[in-house]
Amino acid sequence: MELDIKICGLKSEEAVAAALEGGASHVGFIFFDRSPRHVTVETARRLRRAAVGRALAVAVTVDADDETLSRIVGEMQPDMLQLHGQESPERAAALRARFALPVMKALAVREKKDLEAVAAYRGVCDRLLLDAKPPPGAVLPGGNGIPFDWRLLAFLDDDVDYMLSGGLNAANIAAALRACRPRGIDVSSGVERAPGDKDPQMIRAFFHAVRGVAGARPEETA
Repeated sequence: MELDIKICGLKSEEAVAAALEGGASHVGFIFFDRSPRHVTVETARRLRRAAVGRALAVAVTVDADDETLSRIVGEMQPDMLQLHGQESPERAAALRARFALPVMKALAVREKKDLEAVAAYRGVCDRLLLDAKPPPGAVLPGGNGIPFDWRLLAFLDDDVDYMLSGGLNAANIAAALRACRPRGIDVSSGVERAPGDKDPQMIRAFFHAVRGVAGARPEETA
């Protein structure tokens, strides 16, 4: 199965171009004003045009209300919604039905028991995104540039469709793909020269690193 690759938190035409040239399957735009990667609906609408027919445009929100989501969907016209807050399975199902769009729910992981939340969202969301749990005091639910123990994901059923996120970069993606079997990967801070400032060269380096480990399989465990 081909690995999906999502470049998230895009804010510039140069970064979007680098993501698409690298072969990104998804490009993510963040609507959360506390994030350095936040964009306006107008900016996202303009930037996502380049992705039409090439990659899925993902609108990333954090506990957004219906009015906000209606504006994003109506003006940006994303291909997918990513819920990165405390949205319940019921809320995710309601938004999926209301907007007739695929929904990806982010879940925070630090230890094995955090994976218990997976069951509640299976069959409700189209995909999960497994991200590192934010450190104490963090203001962002994601994009903090920290990984978690990827080996924990060996406890998941093989048919769980998830994207791996959290502290991924060109230097550690090989280890991540040896430790678990995601169907997709998501990178944001790992291709930035400063928070919110994507570096096209780092994006290219990330794709190069991923191609170098194509077909990687989890390490054998005792």
